[in-house]
Amino acid sequence: MEYGQFCPIAKASEIIGEKWTILIIREILMGSRRFSELQRGLGTISPSLLTRRLTDLEDRGMIFRKKTSGQRSYEYFPTESCKELRPILLSLGEWGMRWARSNLRAQDYDVELLMLYLQRSVRTDKLPEVETVIRFSFTDMTDKADWWLIATDGEVDACDKDPGKDVDVYFTTTVSTMADIWMGRSSYRKAKRSKEISIIGNRYLVDNVATWMENSIFQELPPAENIL
Repeated sequence: MEYGQFCPIAKASEIIGEKWTILIIREILMGSRRFSELQRGLGTISPSLLTRRLTDLEDRGMIFRKKTSGQRSYEYFPTESCKELRPILLSLGEWGMRWARSNLRAQDYDVELLMLYLQRSVRTDKLPEVETVIRFSFTDMTDKADWWLIATDGEVDACDKDPGKDVDVYFTTTVSTMADIWMGRSSYRKAKRSKEISIIGNRYLVDNVATWMENSIFQELPPAENIL
């Protein structure tokens, strides 16, 4: 897309204004490196379109790819120009929390994206120094209703198949309730009081869930209607 203008905003939009591009940059800045990881964070994007957008970003000098050792696949890394977009994306996210959250629709609550964010939010340094298994059961889902997070040695894996391990904490709720808690639109206390969420298991982990699983960095921002 070209605008035919010398305006720097127009020139920047030619690079990051295409559909999906800014979300691909979001994922790369958040640490996604493999094609499959990017697909998971982006949801409905087709593999061919993702490939095309990654090629465009590489041609523009926004990312570079490196062949995975011993494999045929590649990993994708941000260049300096891409890294400089981080504060801009944070500002865009802050604007969205203030002015666009009222546009949320039921179909926007994507369970796979939610679990990716929850996986990234687990503070392993706040967990016991043993393997911790967290199970989520989403009552509003018929497909992929059960998920597990497994924290071991500072790493957190997510899966939608029973790993056959003893579970330390059980969450039973809906995708929208859990997403609203993570975004700061609700809270564990409020959701428990209204019986929208049940958290049972290891008492220390249950009582301190907000300590070892952080919410969105935008959680403190009030909606626009609260500041006007």
